[in-house]
Amino acid sequence: MLPPGAVIGIIGGGQLGRMLAIEARRLGYRTLVCDPDPHAPAAQVADAHLPGNLSDPAIMRDLAVRADVVTYEFENVSPSAVEAAEAVGRVYPSSAVLRVAQHRLREKEAVARLGFAVPPFRPVRSVRDLDDFGLPCVLKTAASGYDGRGQAVVQRAAELPEAITRLRSRCDLLIAEQLVDFALELSVICARDTHGNAVCFAPGENHHSGGILDLTVAPARISRDVAAHAGRIATGIANGLGVVGLLAVEMFLTHDGRILVNELAPRPHNSGHHTLDACAASQFEQLVRAICGLPLGAPDLYGPAAMANLLGDLWPPGGPPLFHRALEVPGVKLHLYGKTEARPGRKMGHLTAVADTPYHAAALALEARRRLIPERTDGLSGSRPGAHPAAGDA
Repeated sequence: MLPPGAVIGIIGGGQLGRMLAIEARRLGYRTLVCDPDPHAPAAQVADAHLPGNLSDPAIMRDLAVRADVVTYEFENVSPSAVEAAEAVGRVYPSSAVLRVAQHRLREKEAVARLGFAVPPFRPVRSVRDLDDFGLPCVLKTAASGYDGRGQAVVQRAAELPEAITRLRSRCDLLIAEQLVDFALELSVICARDTHGNAVCFAPGENHHSGGILDLTVAPARISRDVAAHAGRIATGIANGLGVVGLLAVEMFLTHDGRILVNELAPRPHNSGHHTLDACAASQFEQLVRAICGLPLGAPDLYGPAAMANLLGDLWPPGGPPLFHRALEVPGVKLHLYGKTEARPGRKMGHLTAVADTPYHAAALALEARRRLIPERTDGLSGSRPGAHPAAGDA
């Protein structure tokens, strides 16, 4: 066990690293954030900042020497650089896990080898590779894709050449996946320690807008059997890959009750932010516990919860949103990430709510977000586009 006072090195300085550093400090650990930007969200709250290119093996070795254990807050990191850190220190999850999770083709192949269902897929380098592959499909870059980037939905064969050319400008290898007619999008976050002990948070029900997560409701509106099955899938993949730390598993629940694994993330996940306010141990605390040798915490929900993302689209010209109005909604908490520049699609913070039902929690979070936007002169309020079934059932 690493005692309090030990140093956790964090590769990446974004909001996930920020929330991890805050939870680490609460448990008595110090943090060293490695990021090129000294004003990055995580660097603002860490004990120390190490500037440098995250793909530089020398920088990663320096981080591992100065820290007692190293983890990362996003997976678009050079595995070779992480291997350099592993040569001189402890890094969780390992570079082997990283190589799988950051490459969509390797990811799908690994999940299928472990015996879990995935949507039909195929590697793509040219239109000919899709001659007998059914449409519609989703084309994705094999690497460097997140929040809807590096993807294109193709409905007709005539759309394929342009989509392939555009996406191959980002990554030479693409992957095609059959478009899934799903009932719900789910995610399960599994924490696993160095001894192989694993616990899962309750499945979250996710709603996206423009390829970016917009709302998570937990627990998801699924049966206990389906929830237990989703947890077994996440645990099985974490065990199969040998994850130490966190693994978020995004899934599709089909209309006929099947669960298909969509993507993996070996780090804290946007769909788990509600755990900060709704669980005995948040996803960030679980990560600290797992990599420092502490017993894993209880993942149980205090009550049904919801999380609504706050994107830069909400920031009006000339000033910040009306945060005080959001906090007038009972049971709502505001989390801001310390980013000074608001841009469309950029995650600036989130709202959480805990209530008597998942849909009541969702309604509270969405109402708080609606209040952030100033009233228009015509008496109508603006709001982010996108309908939310969860809110309508509140």
